[in-house]
Amino acid sequence: MALGLIKTILYVVFFMYAFKFLAKLFAPFLIKKVVNKMQEKAEAQFRNQQPKSTVKEGETIIDKAPAKDAKGSKTVGEYVDFEEID
Repeated sequence: MALGLIKTILYVVFFMYAFKFLAKLFAPFLIKKVVNKMQEKAEAQFRNQQPKSTVKEGETIIDKAPAKDAKGSKTVGEYVDFEEID
């Protein structure tokens, strides 16, 4: 009974250390691969987002003129008089 328990504990400890060792060994390669995949996806999205503009460089286009009846607010806000506390 006790021998089986000790054997099980040793197996668990062995597999824990083996897993840690293998994780330290292979984790950098796996992380590098994942980062490269993410970078490729980001580059692909960036390439697809760039619009192909027919406007020449330096040319200005105005889509909509500003409204003539737009009035600015002349009151900025309420004035608050603060008192100094000694």
